[in-house]
Formats: sequence, C-alpha cells, structure tokens
Amino acid sequence: MSNCFTMILMKIVSVLLSFVLLGIGASGNNELLVIDYYKETCPLAEEIIRYQVEAAVVKDPRMAASLLRLHFHDCFVMGCDASVLLDSDGDMISEKQAGPNVNSLRGFEVIDKIKYYLEEACPLTVSCADVLAIAARDAVVSRGGPSWKVPLGRKDSLKASFDGANQFIPAPNSSLETLIANFKQQGLSIGDLVALSGSHTMGKARCLSFRQRVHDVNTEEYYDKYKRYTTFRRILRSICPRSGKDFQLAPLDFNTPARFDNHYFLNILQGRGLLLSDNVLVSEDHEGEILKQVWAYASNQDLFFASFVESMINMGNILGDNEGEIRKNCRFVNN
Repeated sequence: MSNCFTMILMKIVSVLLSFVLLGIGASGNNELLVIDYYKETCPLAEEIIRYQVEAAVVKDPRMAASLLRLHFHDCFVMGCDASVLLDSDGDMISEKQAGPNVNSLRGFEVIDKIKYYLEEACPLTVSCADVLAIAARDAVVSRGGPSWKVPLGRKDSLKASFDGANQFIPAPNSSLETLIANFKQQGLSIGDLVALSGSHTMGKARCLSFRQRVHDVNTEEYYDKYKRYTTFRRILRSICPRSGKDFQLAPLDFNTPARFDNHYFLNILQGRGLLLSDNVLVSEDHEGEILKQVWAYASNQDLFFASFVESMINMGNILGDNEGEIRKNCRFVNN
C-alpha cells in the first residue's frame, strides 16, 4: 500500500471518528452535535440552505469564499454561535465593527435570506449558527471542493464580543508563532492551521491586508533570496501602492481564484501567497514539519480535501458556553 494512500485512509478514519466524538467541543462544551439534527423538525433545512447558497454564488462567485470566511470568523470568537451576525444594539457593539471584519466581512444578506425561508418552513427551529456551518460547506462544494456531513445542533449566542473579534481572529500579517498560538487557544492543532489556511485557494483580499507583504522593508531579504518572484511582487505593487487604494482587491490565488483546489499550497511553495500569514507557513517553519504538510497537499489534492474536511469539523465543534437560543432574526436576539 502506498504512503499516499495510507495517509488518505488515515485521514478518512480520523474524520469518521470525529463524528463519533462530536459531543465535546474545543471549549469543553458537552452539548451534543449530531448528523441529520433537523431530519424530523425541519427536513428541508439543508436543501433550502443549499439552494440559496448556490443561487448567491452563481450571482457572485466571490460569495463562496465570503460565506466560508463568515463561519471562520464566527467560530474564533466565543465559539460557533452566530455572534458575528448580531448588529449593534444598546451597549453591545457588533463584531462586524471590529478591525478584522469592518468593511471586509460580507454575506450577511445571504444569511438573512436563508433564515427568512427557514422561518417560513419551520419557525424557530434552525439556529443561525447551524446555517453558517451548512452554508460554509455548501459554498466549498459550489466551487469544486469536498462535501461532508455537517454536525448540527448549535445554539445562537445572546451577545457579541467586539473585543474578542479584535483579539482572536488572526491578522493577515501574523507571524507563524502567532498563528500557532491563536489556533491552539481555540483547541485547534498546527495541522488544522495548515489545512484551514487552504481556504485561501479562493476569494480576494483588500490592499490593506497585503500592503505590508509587498512594501515592508523587513521582507526585502525574503525577496532578495527568491529573486524569481519579483515579477509577482511588481504585480502586487501595481495593484496596491504604498498609499491609497486601500480597498482594491487582489485574488488570494492568482491561478484559479474561483475554484476550491490545492493550488494555494503550490502558490506558497513558489513564494506567491498573497498575505504574509500565507507565506510564513513555508518561510518561518524552521522545524520543517509544516513544510512537509504543505508539500503533501500540493502533491495530492485528495489528501488536502480529506484534511480540510476534518479540520472544518474540528473548528465547527468549538461551541462556547451553554447559553443560547434559536434566533428568529439572525441580526438580533429574541425579545
């Protein structure tokens, strides 16, 4: 049996085991997440969500990456509880206003539309947090990525955490050490970090997010070492000058920006990751273990897909505390 086939088999077994062990989230919550949670109470829930996600992505292909990012930014703040969807209300400041999210995070109207149809079909049954988890899966599938059974049964948070969003969501200029610590704080491993970073195989980023990557003098040594990548750097500088054009967009993957594939790992091995936080996976990995994982994913898309599915389940299992509800409107708590 080849080593690659053995690695894929081990990943598949790990995914299957994770379905069995889903009762304990990374935060220690004992609430049970199960497959087909809405089979009896709202049997058309996943079909409704899938249809709306597919329609949104056909209209705007970039929306696939945006919906996946919504789920990520939700789970990294107090767990996967739809806190990111709450608007500011009274003394509560929305996470949408936090640095990593403001004028950047998108897809809220798609979630609103999904929730409207779910409330029509089965009122106060499907949580907004579960909608985010399913929509993220369907977004990946819509762009050619893997599918998986999403464990469900999350509750919606009664509050948002503006400070938490500023503190826990990884920055695009993070060092490898910072990224590892950030994921560890969420109960996620270095393997999860690498696999989930592969989501940058689709979507776009603002000039604000990668300006340092192409203009900071601290990166000069990196580019001097890899002179064959200076053309790519000149392209980025034309898109994102030292000042101005803050919201100019560039694809995270210049080769296949609208496809979910393993090209992200090929890109960073060639010095063509858009963000500093992409390139540090190969430029700051002094032990070489992460680099081995990157090479494995660059060489074998099926292996990356299997690992990505496992890590998405791990991330979706960050549950936070037990306090919650099923919101009628994802933007506001029920009153």
